[in-house]
Amino acid sequence: MTAPQRETAAPGAPAAGPDLVRAGRRSYAGVRTRVLEVGPRKPKRGTARLVLLHGYCDSADTWRPALAELAEAGISAIAVDLPGFGDAEELNSGPMLPQLDRFVDALLAEQARYGKVVLAGNSLGGTMSLRAASGARHPIAGVISVAAPGFADTWLVRAVGMYPLPLRLAASLPLPVPGFLVRSIAGYVVPRLLYADRAIAAAEHVGRFTSLFPDYRSATTRLEQARHLVDELAGAYEGLDRLQVPLLVIACGKDRLVSAASGQRLHSLVPHSRLVLREDWGHCPQLDDPAEIAELFAYFAAGVTHKRKPLRVTTTLDAAG
Repeated sequence: MTAPQRETAAPGAPAAGPDLVRAGRRSYAGVRTRVLEVGPRKPKRGTARLVLLHGYCDSADTWRPALAELAEAGISAIAVDLPGFGDAEELNSGPMLPQLDRFVDALLAEQARYGKVVLAGNSLGGTMSLRAASGARHPIAGVISVAAPGFADTWLVRAVGMYPLPLRLAASLPLPVPGFLVRSIAGYVVPRLLYADRAIAAAEHVGRFTSLFPDYRSATTRLEQARHLVDELAGAYEGLDRLQVPLLVIACGKDRLVSAASGQRLHSLVPHSRLVLREDWGHCPQLDDPAEIAELFAYFAAGVTHKRKPLRVTTTLDAAG
């Protein structure tokens, strides 16, 4: 999509041609899940396959608008529901990150058979992308980390990990909060946490998140799971010194969950990385501006595969290094 065309589209609106996104089901590391694909499964010679990972309490649907943009550009890409989210089977008890590692490893093993792979992830998906690239267990042409947590998070994320007592007290209330009130609170909070501007929040995407909190019990369960995940993030990036592939770090100035300083910290820890700081994006820039994210991903993928860039990038980057 060209820059003039983007100017006439509402920010955050679903991209044109959603019918180009193919849905199916597969199993990775014994976990049955849903996949969304666009373009040829085997990328053209000299290009790469984009593998997209979503964040906590999200699903592959978060990438649908960007996938449609990539499809129209003829770029090969796949997004999956991570275990425990979307339509994927549930996680087992115990630490989450090792289970997700096994799942991502199996996904990469499959995708690498078709050609070069560029792995990209938002939030928790960014964490998993960095862990997979650092482990070097499968060939990856490049990695993109968007708002990965655990480097310099906001007070909200830190509070979830550091102060579990309020969560436990809430879970022990004799009279649970009514389900309609839980859903109302989620509907109010979600757009403010995920988008830079809640006014452009698409109902379908907000609904995906609020559906995870249909009642009081599910809300407390997800919050407790988030607390354990924050604890695991303390040791999530021990292999960063082994990361050799090209890395693009995307930090977002209006992110209310993972501060832009987190991306800047990651950039400083990986000297060969490149940093893009967008002051106008929130925690999920694929929802704020799917066309721009698609262009940025495609531009990076073309660069690491040494092929002429397939899309003209028109964004003015606030910072790059």
